[in-house]
Amino acid sequence: MIELTEEAAKKIRALHSEQEDSSRLMRVFIEPGGCSGFEYGMSFDHPKEGDHQIQSQGLTVLLDPDSGEYFKGCKVHFDDGLQGKGFEIINPNAKSTCGCGKSFN
Repeated sequence: MIELTEEAAKKIRALHSEQEDSSRLMRVFIEPGGCSGFEYGMSFDHPKEGDHQIQSQGLTVLLDPDSGEYFKGCKVHFDDGLQGKGFEIINPNAKSTCGCGKSFN
């Protein structure tokens, strides 16, 4: 359903190590908004009833049932280079995306 690149997994592990509550997992979600209609989001959260728990790069990623369909075939990447965007979702299902990489249609 969703895959983490090695770079994204490394950054998530680093961020997770800074969390006070180590039982929370990375949640990837969508919500209305952004320049193109929907916006991606990521946060650390506890699993909720109905969540999909995806394993990638040795990490568990949470997806709520409503967001799951939007993430089929997606990759989460982290770019920290000179012009890096931070986390970006590479979504082959998006009809259009915003230049910031955080919004899609």
